[in-house]
Amino acid sequence: MTRLNIVLLVVLLGSCLVLVNTAYESRRLFAALDQARVEQGRLEAEYKRLDAERQAQGTNLRVERTARERLQMRTATPAVTAYVFDPAASGARP
Repeated sequence: MTRLNIVLLVVLLGSCLVLVNTAYESRRLFAALDQARVEQGRLEAEYKRLDAERQAQGTNLRVERTARERLQMRTATPAVTAYVFDPAASGARP
């Protein structure tokens, strides 16, 4: 009977150690999950900020102003438009 009690005590202690280890691992994983959710929220906020900044950078008014100032481009008008006719391309024979 004593031998059975010792075996049961060893099994009980092993079970307790497994339970403590499982509880510790569960807490560690929960903390990692919570940290990942915080990081997800931070990344979503940064993505929204960058997306709004990208949309602001790509507006037609800003692109046009940049083209005029930096590239010294101007609007094409009939006064500055040159039309080129290529008789060979039109199929006309001389």
